[in-house]
Amino acid sequence: MRGFDTIAIVDWSAGKRAPARPTKDAIWIGVTRNGEDLAPVYCRSRIEAEVWLNGFIEAEAEAGLRVLIGFDFPFGYPRGFVRHVTGSDDPLAFWDWLEARITDSEAGENNRFDVASEINCLFDGQGPFWGKPSETGWPDVPYRKAGISYDICAERRACDLAAKASSSCFQLFFNPTVGSQALMGLPMLARLRRRAGVAVWPFQDWSDAQTVLVEIWPGLIEQAVKEVQGTEIRDAAQVRLLARALAGLSPDALQMMLKDIGPEARDEAWILGAGHTDELIAAARGPVALEPPPLRNDCFALPAGVDWTPVDDALALLRDRMTPVVGIERVPLMQGAGRVLAVDIVATRSNPPHPNTAVDGYGFAGSAIGDGPQVLPLVDGRAAAGAPFAGSVPEGHAIRVLTGADLPNGVDTVVLDEDVRVGDGQVAFHGPLKRGANTRKAGEDVTVGDVAIGAGRVLTPADLALAAAVGHGTLEVRKRLRVAVLSTGDEIVEPGSDAAEGQIYDANRPMLLSLCAGFGFEIVDMGRARDDRDAVRGALDDAAARADVILTSGGASAGDEDHISALLRETGAMQEWRIALKPGRPLALALWQGVPVFGLPGNPVAALVCTLIFARPAMGALSGAGWFEPQGFTLPAAFEKRKKPGRREYLRARIRNGQAEVFKSEGSGRISGLSWAEGLVELPDGAAHVQPGDPVRYIPFSSF
Repeated sequence: MRGFDTIAIVDWSAGKRAPARPTKDAIWIGVTRNGEDLAPVYCRSRIEAEVWLNGFIEAEAEAGLRVLIGFDFPFGYPRGFVRHVTGSDDPLAFWDWLEARITDSEAGENNRFDVASEINCLFDGQGPFWGKPSETGWPDVPYRKAGISYDICAERRACDLAAKASSSCFQLFFNPTVGSQALMGLPMLARLRRRAGVAVWPFQDWSDAQTVLVEIWPGLIEQAVKEVQGTEIRDAAQVRLLARALAGLSPDALQMMLKDIGPEARDEAWILGAGHTDELIAAARGPVALEPPPLRNDCFALPAGVDWTPVDDALALLRDRMTPVVGIERVPLMQGAGRVLAVDIVATRSNPPHPNTAVDGYGFAGSAIGDGPQVLPLVDGRAAAGAPFAGSVPEGHAIRVLTGADLPNGVDTVVLDEDVRVGDGQVAFHGPLKRGANTRKAGEDVTVGDVAIGAGRVLTPADLALAAAVGHGTLEVRKRLRVAVLSTGDEIVEPGSDAAEGQIYDANRPMLLSLCAGFGFEIVDMGRARDDRDAVRGALDDAAARADVILTSGGASAGDEDHISALLRETGAMQEWRIALKPGRPLALALWQGVPVFGLPGNPVAALVCTLIFARPAMGALSGAGWFEPQGFTLPAAFEKRKKPGRREYLRARIRNGQAEVFKSEGSGRISGLSWAEGLVELPDGAAHVQPGDPVRYIPFSSF
């Protein structure tokens, strides 16, 4: 049996005509065609939606695409109801009976409570329909359910119980009003099903139908909808995700759902997917993103014969070997700031979507304007943002337009309020006026189909504005890089505790944890490990299970109690990079159970410099944001410094009066210099004699 090429989900409404600006509690239609999610369609009225659906069914059929369309209201009623009303057991007979009686208008005015009254009069006692906006209106429709005896037919269908739906098809008012939705939706379905190639599941043979109409309930994927709720209108999210869910099922799984129905289905209808909630939720979330492969065990190996490695060479080696190690997840737009974009954001809508006015004023056809005084008659009405003018403006006429309004047909130029006089149905101003003045073209910012934001970008608040403007309510982002920070050594104690003779407070861990949090990473505090091989091994095992990268400080040398380096060597994956920089000792790089480990010096000044210069760009690549290079600035020096050749040096520095000044002491134990500094001055590898006024490269901490 052939599968479905296109899935459409319709969120129906029994309400009045909705406003022009998309809103909740209106009619929304989600479409997934050939696996691609389309932007949800917004319809202001039931009549508009029916016109759209007819055109949609016709267009898909002409394209040779098989379509399944799901509607969120009951297709049938509990067994016994239809026979009592129509004398027939055929549920479709009631569709036709209802179509002959229900009236509707473009404004949403309808007679559903009158028809419900007529039906109730066919039953003894009260009901079965109940609920209305006024206690005194429609006396044959009870205001509340109390007192109704559902003896001829049950209150709920078998499929309602199977799907755990809380609403009844007899409830006409007070949320949820699926009863009113059905009364206003079934007449429309009665007309749609008469089209060639359309069949209704499960009432008709649908196996070879070009278009199949089904009943479905968005509540089946409620958990998935909650996960993406941000600025997207809930109704739009429901239809989009439900269409994606059905399209994401395998053909066999969808066929199983269509066949897995109760014996009552032929009489009462059935909710597609009832009993398959977990499968639908998983499909609504989309395919699970592939996790990137682990780094190779030899990723830190230096070329043969390398001893002291220049800083630039060490950075180049890291850059070539660091690849993303985090997976991908979808988050609501409002949660995207600071996250790494995993895939390009492609505009699903142009920005602006339509030509519009940039000012308050009067619009007209620019071709009709010449030099000198101009007097144009005004057409009735106006165009405002969210309330476009429905007609056309004849050439030689003008119309009132407000900032942000779509330009009406016949308008391409706007004159400012300040430049006109208005009276007696006319507007007067001086020409010439450049054609297109004070207007914005559709797509002049971004055109539909363009890449608005490229993958790998760390998203800013401005990026979220752009993503929203081009139609995205959710984003595919990299999972946050998890950075574990571990301190080692018996001499280290927790800050604020009692320190014994020979002990020092752990300064590195709070510094590194807060530093990595500032980079936007998820931090994992591993605390301190004593100088014990098993304790250090356990801490590394725990860190590898909880994080994507590990920063350790201390214990990375070759002494008796340097257990970090000893354990990493045992794995056969440790490299000790003797990097030509100051401050800093050899940088230990390794893999522990496939997780990269940066073994930093125990000295806080050297630990910070090594983290900024080496670990920070590497973690950027591991996080999916790409290799990171800080922005430096050339400034005059406010100090004198003689430097020997052979090592690159980083001095604690800050800017005062437009000059870079450095800390009074270069001692690597002077932690106060880190607090005093606001950045680093980078001195090149060769010999140098810096004098006041000489240009030096200053890198502010904020650039990292």
